[in-house]
Formats: sequence, C-alpha cells, structure tokens
Amino acid sequence: MHDLGPAVREVARVAAQVTDADLDRPTPCGEWSVRDLLGHLLAFTGHFVGVARHEPGDAGGPPAELPPDWRADLDARLADLAAVWAQPSAWEGEGSAGGLTMPRAQLGIVAVEELVLHGWDLARAVGAEFAVRDEDLAVVAEFVGTFEHAPQEQRTGLYGPVVHAETTTDLDRVLALAGRDPRRPITATAGS
Repeated sequence: MHDLGPAVREVARVAAQVTDADLDRPTPCGEWSVRDLLGHLLAFTGHFVGVARHEPGDAGGPPAELPPDWRADLDARLADLAAVWAQPSAWEGEGSAGGLTMPRAQLGIVAVEELVLHGWDLARAVGAEFAVRDEDLAVVAEFVGTFEHAPQEQRTGLYGPVVHAETTTDLDRVLALAGRDPRRPITATAGS
C-alpha cells in the first residue's frame, strides 16, 4: 500500500489556483491545454476510484467539455481517490485501466504517477509551485524508469521521448524520463 493522500492534496492545492483565464493555456502534456488536463484528471480520478472499489467499468475519456462545476467535482473525486486507496482491499486482486489488466497494487502506483506527473504539469502551466514527497517520487521514479529504454512505440500514449537535458533534482530526472523538460518553456511539445 502507498498513501495517495499527500499527492492528492498537492494536486488539489494546485487546481485551486487555476482561474478561468488559465483554461486555454498550454501545458507540458503534448497538445493538451489546462482545460484538457483538468478533463483528464476528472476522468482519471473517477476511473481509479472505481478500480479501488473493484467496480467494473471503462475509464472512458475526459469530458467533451469541462463541466462548470469542475472545481467541486475534482475536489470530491480527489478526496475519494485518497480515501478508497487507503483501504487495503483497493490493493488486492486485478483491475483494468488504459485497456490493460494488471494487479491493483501496480494500478495504485499508476495513480501516484498520474498525480505527480500531471500535478507538476498543471502547476507548470499556471505558474504555481509543486511539491512532491520523497516517498511519492521514489515510486514514480521506479515506475517511469521501467520505460526508460523501451522503444518509443511502447512509450507512446504514456510518455514522450526521454529528454536528454541537464537535470539537477530527482524530480527533474523523473520528468525527463517521462518526456518532460523542466527547463523548457511550456509552449514546446512534451510528453503526454
């Protein structure tokens, strides 16, 4: 088990800083705008709450339009995400996400990875600070590291190409492995 609570709270803190004027800003996530990234976070959190509860279902995609009450909806889904993954049963058996079936213990780590990478993406897009716990960064680094030498066709849909840039922190190194250049302006295309 891994405590998703701190990463959830950090994403919620960053999301609370997003204004309506930020919604069309670019992000480090490929062609996604802040609006698209928030839609992805809504879809991801909703699906992974169901995964933890052992509910069948397809993740579907992000909403076609960001709902007017996205802030309250995202806050509620993030809180649910932390609560359901705090239960030992969430980590038992197998579940599905992204068209793949795998042990829920691995899916819980995917949830941490999504929170950390997309939390950073959102923070970067709106000019906010982003903090990540060492424990969260360690599991994300291990997960992302498994794809470091994978051919790009296996990384597509997960990460952009590995960025070979000077990195100074552990977070920078993880971001680079996930196809993000923490030093590059966000108008440039990065991993999704």
